[in-house]
Amino acid sequence: MAINTEKNSYTIAFAVVMVVIVGSLLAFVSSTLKEQISTNERFEKMQNILYAMGVNNNDESSVVFIPTSEVQTQFETYITQQFVIQNGQVTEDPEAYLIDLKREEASENPRLPLFVGEKDGKKFYIVPMRGKGLWDAIWGFVSVDDQKVIQGAYFDHKGETPGLGANIKMRYFMDDFIGESIEKNGAIVGVTVAKGNNDPVNEDKYDNEVDALAGATITGNGLSAMLSSSLKKYESFFNSLSVQ
Repeated sequence: MAINTEKNSYTIAFAVVMVVIVGSLLAFVSSTLKEQISTNERFEKMQNILYAMGVNNNDESSVVFIPTSEVQTQFETYITQQFVIQNGQVTEDPEAYLIDLKREEASENPRLPLFVGEKDGKKFYIVPMRGKGLWDAIWGFVSVDDQKVIQGAYFDHKGETPGLGANIKMRYFMDDFIGESIEKNGAIVGVTVAKGNNDPVNEDKYDNEVDALAGATITGNGLSAMLSSSLKKYESFFNSLSVQ
């Protein structure tokens, strides 16, 4: 008997079957790739942390990460300690880099990860951070030395405007933070992305400012707020370095 494909019941039945088939396929693919996705996210965090302390394959102007085939070995080589700060207590945790900052923001008792790296006989303290740009989340890592001077930075975003706010992840912008002090008059204040900085070549490293990105005022303000609020959370730890 021929099936009447013009009936509403046929259309509904066909749609239901297709939803079930497509849903099953998506669930299968998601389950199959879950481990690989998790591994890729883990490697990306390692790459970003290493980048912030200057472990990368940069050429003269481009951002080039340590390749995923090498990143775990390099991470274990250069990152010597990982800590979790909670309620003023500092605890060593070899998996602190896996902490989800977004989830911790919603917690009444957040855990703050901190990474210690060593390269060429120098020690780096790498702070992860997360904030809000113009359209969506922004995040990054900043490394400082025991004098509270920035040694490297990496920033990224979820949905900032290409050619404007999205330029926070450009090499020329991130490199401006190197050498900037995060301290002023004995307090941790971070670094401001300043529209009226009047220091376009970034010669003044003690003004707690870098030159703003053209046409990206709100993203720059969000980055400034992220740096200030995130670094402030680690003030007690940084102050403890001064008395060691």
